[in-house]
Amino acid sequence: MPAKPELHTTLTPDTPVRYLKGVGPKTAERFEKLGIVTLADLLCHYPRRYIDFTKPYSIAEAPNDTECVVKAEVFAKPGGRILPGGRRMERITAGDDVSSLEITWFNNPYAAQKLELGREYYFQGIVTGGMLRRQMVNPQVRTAEQIAAAPFEAVYPQTEGVSSSLIAKCVRQLLPHAELLPDPLPEGMRKKYRLLSKADAVRAIHCPESEDAAFAARRRLIYEELLVLQLGIGRMKNRGSAATGAPMQRLDPKPFWDTLPFSPTGAQRRAVDEILTDMAGEQSMNRLLQGDVGSGKTLVAAAAIWACIRSGYQAALLAPTEILASQHAENLNRMLAPFGMRVALLTGGMKAAARRRTLAAIRADEADLVVGTHAILSEGVEFARLGLAVVDEQHRFGVRQRGMLAEKAENPHLLVMSATPIPRTLGLLIYGDLDISILDELPPGRKPVKTRCITGKKRQDLYGFLDREIDAGRQVYIVCPAIEDTPDGGLNAVKTYYEDIAKALLPERRVGLMHGKLKPKEKAAVMEDFKAGRLDALVSTTVIEVGVDVPNATVMVIENAERYGLSALHQLRGRVGRGAAESWCFLVSDNTGENVQKRLKFLCSTADGFAVAQYDLETRGPGDFFGSRQHGLPTLQIADLMNDTRTLHAAQSEAAALLAEDPLLTATEHALLAAQVEQMFEKAGAMN
Repeated sequence: MPAKPELHTTLTPDTPVRYLKGVGPKTAERFEKLGIVTLADLLCHYPRRYIDFTKPYSIAEAPNDTECVVKAEVFAKPGGRILPGGRRMERITAGDDVSSLEITWFNNPYAAQKLELGREYYFQGIVTGGMLRRQMVNPQVRTAEQIAAAPFEAVYPQTEGVSSSLIAKCVRQLLPHAELLPDPLPEGMRKKYRLLSKADAVRAIHCPESEDAAFAARRRLIYEELLVLQLGIGRMKNRGSAATGAPMQRLDPKPFWDTLPFSPTGAQRRAVDEILTDMAGEQSMNRLLQGDVGSGKTLVAAAAIWACIRSGYQAALLAPTEILASQHAENLNRMLAPFGMRVALLTGGMKAAARRRTLAAIRADEADLVVGTHAILSEGVEFARLGLAVVDEQHRFGVRQRGMLAEKAENPHLLVMSATPIPRTLGLLIYGDLDISILDELPPGRKPVKTRCITGKKRQDLYGFLDREIDAGRQVYIVCPAIEDTPDGGLNAVKTYYEDIAKALLPERRVGLMHGKLKPKEKAAVMEDFKAGRLDALVSTTVIEVGVDVPNATVMVIENAERYGLSALHQLRGRVGRGAAESWCFLVSDNTGENVQKRLKFLCSTADGFAVAQYDLETRGPGDFFGSRQHGLPTLQIADLMNDTRTLHAAQSEAAALLAEDPLLTATEHALLAAQVEQMFEKAGAMN
């Protein structure tokens, strides 16, 4: 490995963190789990809260079982002792004018040794015990001088092997070099909104001198982040709002509806009318079709595809997995065949000869609809006249992938479908570049799935129920959160669960195993076996979440249900209840925490995905929508869409004005902003 560069001479924003003092290759790998690869990433890893040492409690007033700071004088140092098992315990007694506090450290002899009798300290930790005997274990200790120098201690999001204090230590090394970070905000904009420079804001967010300083730093960084987000979305909208390259006549969908063996819902008819009106406009359509699980989005997409092909253009439908692409191709072929429309399937797993034939058909306009995975985005896929691009399960694809698909033709119409319900206000922020159609009715005959919470102790009874369902000719899903066993235990890893629980408790049944590490062909084979009824039960990770339709599956069992957001649980629940039979979802969790139980019971009480999403948003915050990059937009580092709405509106109007004046951000003073936008949206790549 090359020698570490000297900090003061060789730092750049892109210098890897491993070159920092105290960070070797091993720790750098752990940092990567937090998304920290470079020094710029580290400087932009902001604290999630602060410990305020300037407002200590007296011992008597310190709240019980709550993290707090207590100011007290060291009265006695009785010394340490060795406990059974070899652990060492150190103890001191501290006090104030009214009460005393017994403080204990385990396996940390220096913590007590360095404290002086008769001197006052600030102890930060959790106070327990009654008024007569208050206690604290393993506190952090500060002197008055230390607090004067740094009154607030930053607490960072951390991971195994990278503690908050290690992050703080590394950040402190870098703060003198905060000017390394380019400042994307033009000086005029900073003056207009009275914003700090980037370097001053970064220094103040990590080591604020006061609450006001922390607030000013947060305000500047939140504004920048939201401005960059809005510029990215705005540029997408600008690209989409160009004159369409596929002008179409407004068609009446009646001939399409007439071929169906059932009547579409009012919501489906409304959505199709909105789409067909858009497609007959002068500008290309940019529309999001949002509908709860089972609301019939595919039928709406089929009507749009039918209208596009009727108008003399080709259509493309992009799905997140090969399994789902095959299912869509099959269903759409059934709906479009009566009109003589030709459907082609294009996936990464195709044999070379079949791929060549399909590509030739697309190029020669012999395929009216092309259904495929991200293979559609690859080079060599050339459409004769692409008029409409449909993206299914948008949260699995990045905004850039949408752009790549749109570039396959001159401004085709774009329809994005999502089964992840999002409260409308948040939807407008996430999909600021799209108009929104909502399907808020379920097709007739679909029964709500009955949802129940149970503990692992009832697993034996549950498997008896599964056995009876299988006897009745039904199939069941069992979902676990991890592929391999985790070191902390407690997580039902799918492989172990499959061997030790599912096969043991369903000994006579055909049980399949499905997870993300299987090759696409293996996944497709397992899913095909399940769809065809050759498996009674499927033990899986959440790879079955997206769109696969098995009407005969009537039970969904979700292990460690507390590990998922409610929206994710609702998506999983939607895998069953697709046929005429009564269907069930069992949420298995041994977590008795009040908040966990409240959340799971809420899911049991409603089948409305939009209500679920709103509840998730209010109780967990937007992290559930952004934290796992569900929607192809960047994870926000510091902004909170629930609470930073005033800043968001300012950023939105500034972004709109800026793009009106400089649509492609090519002006010299916008070069750094353009680079930030590129970088932010680069990170929000495709998900599979």
